[in-house]
Parts: sequence; C-alpha cells; structure tokens
Amino acid sequence: MSNSDRTTARAVREWIDARPAVTEALRLGIANHSAIARKIGEEIGTEHLEAIVAACRRFPLGPNHESREKTVRRVLSKSRIETRSKVATITVDQGVDVLRRLGDVVEEILDENSICRLIQVSRGTVIVIDEDSVPRFTRKLRESQIISVRRGLVELAVTSPESIEETPGLLARLTSVLSTRSINIVQAMSCYTDTIFVLERDDMSEAIDALSHALG
Repeated sequence: MSNSDRTTARAVREWIDARPAVTEALRLGIANHSAIARKIGEEIGTEHLEAIVAACRRFPLGPNHESREKTVRRVLSKSRIETRSKVATITVDQGVDVLRRLGDVVEEILDENSICRLIQVSRGTVIVIDEDSVPRFTRKLRESQIISVRRGLVELAVTSPESIEETPGLLARLTSVLSTRSINIVQAMSCYTDTIFVLERDDMSEAIDALSHALG
C-alpha cells in the first residue's frame, strides 16, 4: 500500500468513526460503499474513489461485531422507557461553597422522592430537577454562582437489565437513533441500569417513537 493509500485509509477510518450511523450500516452489511465513498471524497477533498471504497470495505468491524449486535438487541428488547415532563436544569459554578449551600435542599428533594440529579462537569455542576423545585435551589445561591437555568424540558430514561453494564455499544445505538431524527440531546447520562436523556419538550413524542422502535 502506497503512502497516499495509507493516508486515504486513515482519513476514511476517521470519517467513519465520527459517524455512528455509517458504522452501524457497515456492521449490518447494508451500506452502499460507493455512495459513502463519494460523500467521503467530497468532504476530505480527494477524487480517488477506488481507494476510498477499498478503505470502506476494510473498515475494522471487530471480530465479534455480530455477537455484540445480538447482545445489544437482546438487552434493548428487555428494556423499557420511562418519561418525566416539566423538567429543568440548573448549571452552577464549581466550588465547595455552592455544594454546601445546596446540601439541605438536595436532602429535602430526595426525602420527597422527587427528581434530583447532580452531574459534575469540568466547569461546574448540572442539576436536573422538577421545574417546581427551581426556586428552592436558586434562592440558596448567589446570582453569580448560577450559570444558567433551563425550563420546558423532559426526561426519557431507558431502563435496562443489569447486563447493560457489560454491553458495549448500547449508548451509541440510542444516541444515534435520536440523532437520525434530528433530536437535540440537552443532557445525557448512563448510570447503572438507566440511560437518561434530557430533551426539549417539543421533541418528546418523536424521541419516544424513535426509542420505542429501537427497543423493538
């Protein structure tokens, strides 16, 4: 293989790796290699379609991809969707002071069996709560500590068997399903048996339909 072909093969692999839907089509054996090659050629700026097609055909699917696909389908078939409306997110600054201020209200919310998820990110903490609980949090904080508040959201949780923790590719499958419907994911998390998506309220029906089809 020439250096040019190696460069093309690497560019093709990177392009496909960044597009789970294309990877899935290749794994299922339903991809049109020529059509994919033309698209890749347009985007990476090369007309060497034969080299691109060859790289698509050589794209590594992994030795056990068929077995993994069956495992993903089996786990999804045993999963269910739970929905929650009137959800909000509050993004707050990092810092012990912020968490200390919120300690009591978080405890109260949990005692009430209401939704309260705290997700630490690189620049702060995202709090997922019911819309009605927003004032209880914001009044505990200084204005400068609140980065943003978003209301009018919904939460969809795909609850699966415990085997999900040992099932690679399931989160990618679900996010790809939503992406193909042009559904924006506001927040996403995968914890224990739950894969949770926070979405805009207007996307709720479409997202339920998409995820329901994925569950089979």
